[in-house]
Amino acid sequence: MEREFDTRSIHWMEPKREVHGSLTPPLYLSSTFVFPTAEAGEARFAGLEDGMIYSRLGNPTVAVLEQAVADLEQGEAGLAFGSGMGAISAVLIAMVESGDHILCSEGLYGCTYGLLAMLKQKFKVDFSLIDMSDPAKVAAAMRPETKVVYVETPINPTLKLVDLKAVSEIAHAHGAQLVVDNTFLSPALQQPLLLGADVVVHSATKYLGGHGDLIAGVAVGRKAFLDEVRMSTLKDIGAVMAPMEAWLILRGLKTLPVRMERHCANAMKVAEYLAGHEKVTRVDYPGLADFPQKELAERQMRGPGGVISFEVATLEAGRKVLNSVRLAQLAVSLGEATTLIQHPASMTHSVVPPEVRREEMGISDGLIRISVGLEAAQDIIADLEQALAEI
Repeated sequence: MEREFDTRSIHWMEPKREVHGSLTPPLYLSSTFVFPTAEAGEARFAGLEDGMIYSRLGNPTVAVLEQAVADLEQGEAGLAFGSGMGAISAVLIAMVESGDHILCSEGLYGCTYGLLAMLKQKFKVDFSLIDMSDPAKVAAAMRPETKVVYVETPINPTLKLVDLKAVSEIAHAHGAQLVVDNTFLSPALQQPLLLGADVVVHSATKYLGGHGDLIAGVAVGRKAFLDEVRMSTLKDIGAVMAPMEAWLILRGLKTLPVRMERHCANAMKVAEYLAGHEKVTRVDYPGLADFPQKELAERQMRGPGGVISFEVATLEAGRKVLNSVRLAQLAVSLGEATTLIQHPASMTHSVVPPEVRREEMGISDGLIRISVGLEAAQDIIADLEQALAEI
């Protein structure tokens, strides 16, 4: 019988799989693993026999995490990395070669943009940013050399959405693969593989871990492709997840659905408050009734998430808010118990040229991003109230 997501987030390891019956997976802090015979070692290196070799190639604790996230994303297999950017870079490098083109959603995490800029400058892999809200624009932007369509939805930090089903059909019709960064929602709220994506990537640092105490990344997709990535860009470049991080994320997965419910509920209250504030000129949040893509949000997502972007009049006004918060913490990242607030233009997206950031990504100098935490919503709102009063 197929179990519900909330159940699967807890029961990702059957007790019979662990030899001693441990309820939680053992933490295997071993760099290498002993072969029973020389023949067994040879067979494992040749891929003819299952078994551990060396923790850069695979680790028992990390393997449990890979299976767990793959199950939650409804994918064939998972692959763990030392960071979200480790996952993104390994997947993209495995998919393209010199002369290829990557078509991207108009908004991207700043380091993803930096990776693409490096691939273009050093390895002649071109990329372009377009507004993917209109599928016709996506189809028109496809080139013969487009091998990957790369999407964030919701987009960081403007919270724009991309219709994954429509874009996946366009990508596949042109012989390209669709890669989706699902960090902002987690599989609790969105499952891109079920909408046609080929690979899903996560910064597991965020909602999957959920407590701000680790750095990690995960990719989920077809097993044959991820096996190739494991033995190429992961093995040879080396962005490997440590067993302790895998163990902590597995612990976080057990509370993922409950945490996401609270993140969404709190964010909705905060967004409604900000939308009515006289000093806030714009609020971006998929849960608001007047969100431009409300129908798509309700069709594609099980909840609006815990991240809000809002705009104040000037860069100086934004700095005043950031320097005046007392409960919210002035820090980058998102998806943990603590409410975090940051300024994309000068922080997470500072690597993006100003003209690209403003004109192509829609990130103004006065835009503020807040990752709404698990505190009492009225306390978060009170903190923003006193900070906005300082403008």
